Amino acid sequence: MAITPLQYETLLSTCTDHQGALALLRRHRPYLEAVPSMRRPQDSILTLPLPNIRARAATHLNPHSPAIQPGAVVSLPCDLALLMCDPEWKIKTGVEIFVYIHRPQEDFSALLLRWRHTQILCDRGYEWLLPQRYSHLLSDGTDTNHPLFVVFPETPAHILKGLQGAGLPTVTLPFAAEVAANSEPQSDLDLGDIPELDGIDTSALETPDD
Repeated sequence: MAITPLQYETLLSTCTDHQGALALLRRHRPYLEAVPSMRRPQDSILTLPLPNIRARAATHLNPHSPAIQPGAVVSLPCDLALLMCDPEWKIKTGVEIFVYIHRPQEDFSALLLRWRHTQILCDRGYEWLLPQRYSHLLSDGTDTNHPLFVVFPETPAHILKGLQGAGLPTVTLPFAAEVAANSEPQSDLDLGDIPELDGIDTSALETPDD
């Protein structure tokens, strides 16, 4: 069975909500540990679906394309950006997670190329174009980007094998609806309440090989 547009659109729209984003991060513990406050996810996770950035320096995506000029606004090829924020100080923590959802009829090379293009676009400095309600945050991007690839059971096995071979964090979601079902508010939950996290080293996030 092939991935349907409805699966993709439902997952993207669900993860745009902070609770849906938190439910997604629960499937990859190193990234879940980066959430500043499990009690206040609405203030800890800034979600940017199909995000835009402003480039600080000229760059080329490939030798045959025109240069992207300094100050130009470009759309990142990821589906969602998750920016971690300190809920007390109202500032970004510097942890930025780029989510790539396997799209209908997308093969391995096209999926991987979206991440490679993101690396190029962010390599020489960038600023986020943030919604008005987050205008108080510093919009500068960070030097380290963390990808997260989301695939479905219908995703061909060679795509999952390729992502794992490239050392890229990947999670499989049985159904987009499951994320929605797991995204109910849990105001009294903290990291210490999750038994699966016992013994996890929280000293650093994993960084995939370039």
